[in-house]
Amino acid sequence: MLSLVQELDLRFCAEQAEHADTIEDIAAEAFGPGRFTRAAERVRERSPHDPALSLVAILGSEIVGSVRQSRVSIGDVPVVMLGPLAVRPRFKKRGIGRTLLAMAAETAGLAGERAIFLVGDRAYYMPLGYRPLPIGSVTMPGPVDEARILGLDLVPGAWDGVAGRVEPRR
Repeated sequence: MLSLVQELDLRFCAEQAEHADTIEDIAAEAFGPGRFTRAAERVRERSPHDPALSLVAILGSEIVGSVRQSRVSIGDVPVVMLGPLAVRPRFKKRGIGRTLLAMAAETAGLAGERAIFLVGDRAYYMPLGYRPLPIGSVTMPGPVDEARILGLDLVPGAWDGVAGRVEPRR
């Protein structure tokens, strides 16, 4: 049986500069204006996403989903922060977000990255391999529910002993 993603005949590709306005529209649909008050947004202000690690899902000529990733450090350890991940409302529950997540992890791994973290819903991300990071181990630049900080090892043990403030990568 074909997956819903296959049935849609989607294409996935690296984000291009001309995708920026559409990606912002998708994020606004998904998260509303409140997204600008979040601690993750403070990180992105100082460490913009890396288009080489960011992806879009395209149906025909329409971008229907995207995932962005930023290269940052936690303490002295280089990691990737994933987010935002967003899919247009009419295309949700079809596996697009999960496919974008899997491809983002693969892209980061191929680029030599060792670990990804995000601030997100445990029920969505944990079945996809993300695990809660120890409370107090990651200091975000603003208030955050620390129980929502999740990490994914791209290489075994990548999160062992990682702790500190999220900062731009040097």
